[in-house]
Amino acid sequence: MWPAALARGNTPAHYDVIVIGGGTAGIPCALFAAMGGARVLLVEKSPALGGTLFWSTGQIAGSGTVFQERLGIADTPQAHFEDCMRINHATADPALTRLTVNHAGETINWLAEHGFEVMDGHPVTGIGHDHFTARRYQQGVKSGLSILDAFLPSLNAMVTKGKITVLTGTTVANLIQSPDGRVTGVTTAGSEGIRDVSGSNVVIASGGCAANARLFEELHGVPLYAKTAYPTSQGDGLLLGLSAGGAIVGGDKYASLPGLVPDAFQYPCQMFAYAPLNPSIRAPWEILVNARGERFVREDHPSVHHIERGVYQQPAHRHWAIFDAAMLERSEPIIPKWTRERLASEHQSHAMFHSAMSVEALALRAGLNPLALHSTVDDYNRRLQEGREDTFGRKMRPAPLSTPPYYSIAMQGWTLVSFAGLKVSVDLQVLRKGGEAVPNLYAIGEVIGAGATSGAAYTNGMLVTPAITFGRILGTRLARASLSR
Repeated sequence: MWPAALARGNTPAHYDVIVIGGGTAGIPCALFAAMGGARVLLVEKSPALGGTLFWSTGQIAGSGTVFQERLGIADTPQAHFEDCMRINHATADPALTRLTVNHAGETINWLAEHGFEVMDGHPVTGIGHDHFTARRYQQGVKSGLSILDAFLPSLNAMVTKGKITVLTGTTVANLIQSPDGRVTGVTTAGSEGIRDVSGSNVVIASGGCAANARLFEELHGVPLYAKTAYPTSQGDGLLLGLSAGGAIVGGDKYASLPGLVPDAFQYPCQMFAYAPLNPSIRAPWEILVNARGERFVREDHPSVHHIERGVYQQPAHRHWAIFDAAMLERSEPIIPKWTRERLASEHQSHAMFHSAMSVEALALRAGLNPLALHSTVDDYNRRLQEGREDTFGRKMRPAPLSTPPYYSIAMQGWTLVSFAGLKVSVDLQVLRKGGEAVPNLYAIGEVIGAGATSGAAYTNGMLVTPAITFGRILGTRLARASLSR
């Protein structure tokens, strides 16, 4: 139940800080601004606050935390920075990465002081992506809701004190600008009608665009292959920022996750099943081929990012897992929680699964080139049987692919987030193409693009952690500015 204190109230004429978006970044920004003495308006288009925290695992990373202290783990922001830049091959913004790692520990410790608790065995070096060299990565016992639960009591207290006005079920239709380009307020639209609200500073924290197929493709140059993002991630904040003169960057950093089994090859598709294709979670027995029926990656490469980039480079980011009866019998199922029996029979009811008594027949049924797939399988088997090095340097080759029936699973590259976002300075001000700031306008969270802090990769915790951390830093800074006026 949402407390009565969060109900929509009368909107005063002026606020020190207006925050657009009541999710992972917007909540801490509004909260810390209010705790610092600012009068805050928090606007959320959904009926409830929380945003992607309802959807996300909420995995965060930081050094110098109480959770590391419990386990005697020594760590530093510099080590965290080096790990992040190693994982994303220095494609993240170094200044924003520094800002994150230098303050992430403080963020996590604040959450811990307010009831946030982590899963058993955490922090860890990694989960689904390339690992850190130190254990600084953790997930709350209730995933993203653990973070939300830590914020709500303090947020409710600020609402009760009249420091924060919350408008849910309300959109920001427009940014108000003065003739010299300063942002001076917003136009809201909700059940109370359309109204203009003035503010000394406006913060866009309304998420990305990974649920808006048209905008996503326009900004990334890649179709939105799957419907997996939080439904409200429509890119509203991106369009607001553009309307005020802000620039959008980072679409070129798009990275594709592997292993989504689509309901059909139509875009955007629905996820029917998921095969992680992560050698640290499950050692691969099958081979992976592209739409030409050719292998394209070392399937047991220790870097998940290497496999992700391999998928990204394939036509339409499609890939097929090819295996035989012996591999099916001896390996763990490639799709977690599925039985071998289901994997063997799914071709009878789903178009992404196929089976045949020969490799060539399997290729025809799966829509692959039969000659190419035959050559691919033959090369894999010959090198294994003759004791020669694998074409892609694969080390784990437990069995040849030679026992019928043969199986294939069609998969699609996909993403949960948008990598393109509003360009911001290290002070989190929205910047124009020429690099000059849009006065009084700031942006935090996924609206600045996953590429800003995660780079062209999925770097552990570098989406949720900077969203919360930047919200805390910016809210505190804007409160100080309001008191000095």
